[in-house]
Amino acid sequence: MKAAVRLLSQSLAVTTLLLATSHAYAGVDTEVQVTVHADKPGPVIHPEIYGQFAEQLGRGIYSGIWVGENSSIPNIKGYRKDVVEALKAIKVPVIRWPGGCFADQYNWRDGIGPRNKRPMRMNASWGGEDDNQFGTQEFMDFAELIGAKAYLSINVGTGSPREMSQWIEYITADGHSALAQERRANGRDKPWKLDYVGIGNEMWGCGGSMRPQFYADVYRQYATFVHAPSNAPISRVASGANADDVGWTDTVMSVAGSQIDAISLHNYTIPTGDWSHKGSATQFGESEWMSTMQGALRMDELIAKHSAVMDKYDPKKRVALAVDEWGNWMDQDPSAGDAALCQQNSLRDALSAAITLDIFQAHADRVRMANIAQMVNVLQAMILTDKAKMVLTPTYYVFDMYKVFQGATSLPVDVQAPDYRYGNVSVPGVHAAAGRDTTGVVHVALVNLDPHRAETVHLRLAGIAGTNMQGRVLTAPAMTSINTFDHPHIVEPAAFNHAAIKDGVVTVALPAKSLVVLDIH
Repeated sequence: MKAAVRLLSQSLAVTTLLLATSHAYAGVDTEVQVTVHADKPGPVIHPEIYGQFAEQLGRGIYSGIWVGENSSIPNIKGYRKDVVEALKAIKVPVIRWPGGCFADQYNWRDGIGPRNKRPMRMNASWGGEDDNQFGTQEFMDFAELIGAKAYLSINVGTGSPREMSQWIEYITADGHSALAQERRANGRDKPWKLDYVGIGNEMWGCGGSMRPQFYADVYRQYATFVHAPSNAPISRVASGANADDVGWTDTVMSVAGSQIDAISLHNYTIPTGDWSHKGSATQFGESEWMSTMQGALRMDELIAKHSAVMDKYDPKKRVALAVDEWGNWMDQDPSAGDAALCQQNSLRDALSAAITLDIFQAHADRVRMANIAQMVNVLQAMILTDKAKMVLTPTYYVFDMYKVFQGATSLPVDVQAPDYRYGNVSVPGVHAAAGRDTTGVVHVALVNLDPHRAETVHLRLAGIAGTNMQGRVLTAPAMTSINTFDHPHIVEPAAFNHAAIKDGVVTVALPAKSLVVLDIH
């Protein structure tokens, strides 16, 4: 009976979506001109800009990723099988762990050795306690399992250079040192590949309330003791600015730039602009829809400002900008209990994520890593879990649709489109990004932020002639549409058949509040 009801509800949901989508193609009264300059290829889009962030808090790790080998929930050596398979499907390129603010109170030795002997520690940043069942071996094995690079956030706030260097040696040493032998005794013979170390997190705040000059000197000290194997280099990431604090970037780059491989940037979108009342993830109107899109689009300005400062000290762009915390931050789901920072995820989150990824791709010369906050059950998550249940969020599907851009060559895009207006506020209504993959296929993403009006897009490909294509569309009946455990298919991609090529121009009927990704051969 339950299965029948579930199938009926899913059928009704699909029918509702089809009706809404049909309506979305109707009533087009404007035209959009988009030119993709395949004749002016840009830099490669680094896969790492589609990276993830998994902090040790709430249900992000425990029950979200890790359930243990003895759990009744199907697992692969303790990792949720459903979550592993979902993350592998979107080709997660890199994972940042264990924080966040948690990192600067974390002692790596608490998370190695037999799990039944690991200590219980207080989580001073996010409340509750951590029994350290998920530690170094669990994280490094998890990254290997899903095929992602490993990015460790190092404890600078309460740690030491010695503690950091020993952690790195424990992970990467392949000789007979005491730390390499200790790792072997704990069950891992060969060293892991460690790709990135972040030297502190938010050092201007929860990482130590430091001034930029002081942190820059601390960074230089720590960076000196990042000893990587000769055949496996490690990129050193400096703790960067909070949003538009370009003064921080200027000081750190001027003092420590020669020892920096990447410098981070953190920026969250708060729909209300009020950290004490950030707004609901599910109960919102068009005003909050608009403010969220404005917040996401601000990323372009932030990157441009920080890149200009970095150019003063690094004109050849050797140092990457790593936006290793970004996303929408709303009020915690009131039904989530003590699951810190758990929030739902709607079509609004999906489209704001899409335009943010477009911005990263447009700055591919400098932005070479980004990590959305966060992977499972926390903030703008890819996945939500509840005991044995799992649901994929609308944001997950954006990452699924954009995986075709990983490693592609970026192609400049010009867009001429009417603004989307709400009250006295306006933003560009249509956004686009493009890339050519290694097989020659050109991928184009089109995002319509207007929740009411469909658009006819005339897409011109300069330098190539497309002959055939396919595509997918992500939209939903309402701005507030979400996927739930009972109705998991409300917001998910569908085949897109409303585009045609004629005389070298692709004409696209772009629905209201939608993302379309075209693969043009």
